Amino acid sequence: MSKNKYYFDSENLEFVPIKRTFAQRIYGLSLFLISSVIIGSFITIILLNTDFIDTPKELVQAREIDNYDLQLRVLNKKLDQVESTLANIEKRDNSLYRVYFEASPIPEEQRKAGFGGVNRYDYLEGYESSDLIVNTSERVDILTKELVIQSKSLDEIELLAKNKESLLTSIPTIQPVNTKDLKRMASGYGYRIDPFTKRRTMHWGMDFSAKTGTPIYATGDGKISRADNRAIGFGNHVRIDHGFGYTSIYAHMSKIAVRRGNKVKRGDLIGYIGNTGRSVAPHLHYEIVKDGRKINPINFYTGSLSPIEFEELVNQASQENQSLD
Repeated sequence: MSKNKYYFDSENLEFVPIKRTFAQRIYGLSLFLISSVIIGSFITIILLNTDFIDTPKELVQAREIDNYDLQLRVLNKKLDQVESTLANIEKRDNSLYRVYFEASPIPEEQRKAGFGGVNRYDYLEGYESSDLIVNTSERVDILTKELVIQSKSLDEIELLAKNKESLLTSIPTIQPVNTKDLKRMASGYGYRIDPFTKRRTMHWGMDFSAKTGTPIYATGDGKISRADNRAIGFGNHVRIDHGFGYTSIYAHMSKIAVRRGNKVKRGDLIGYIGNTGRSVAPHLHYEIVKDGRKINPINFYTGSLSPIEFEELVNQASQENQSLD
């Protein structure tokens, strides 16, 4: 029940009820509603510009940010797995693959090197999740760099693997004269008595004594680089370029069976034992050169001799006797 309002009539000395017309009531109600709307709007505007209330757009953005944070954390867990797998591959690459193919391991500091210089992630700073975003971006960039390094390493290993098969067939690893055809292993690598000067001089190869006309075989795959009698002291001789820095030399032949430029396989006939050039008896003078340096052929007979035959050959080659050339 509404309360009546009164005013004091000073002439009659009494309280007289105030009677409001319908129009006055409508006007008062309208004024109240308009004031309420204005005040309510003002308060709403103030609240929306503070942290107390989020707009629908802000609520959507907040959910999106939370979703991005979740995705970044999931991505970081996946990055943990990728880093672990890559570390395993890198370990096998350095300690297994590169060792087997005689390649130098890739230093750890080269694999794990970061990015120096200017801050490449400054555009990501200043946000609520900046630390997480920067850390994730940096991990992705470093992983990308490590994957590039590992990919190049595997390309190198693939090339080495292809060359390894060729290397194994190219290295001169068999005896150039069959054991059954030999009279004896006349002289080995090292200081020997020169048959002409009778002085102790360096003998750069091995002398295999056999009858004139005994077959001589290529000790490894390669290409004939020389087949002539123009080398001083060698007489009729053949040189095979095996690649990978290896060259084999066969001297004092009675007859040459190949020509310069021919490609030969291990075990192919290249000539016959003779006594041409600076020689005192029919024999084969055999040398191996690696990267321009003459080395002892005794270290390469792995493909044609039994352990007993090899041991006997070593004993004969180590004797400081007189060479045949």
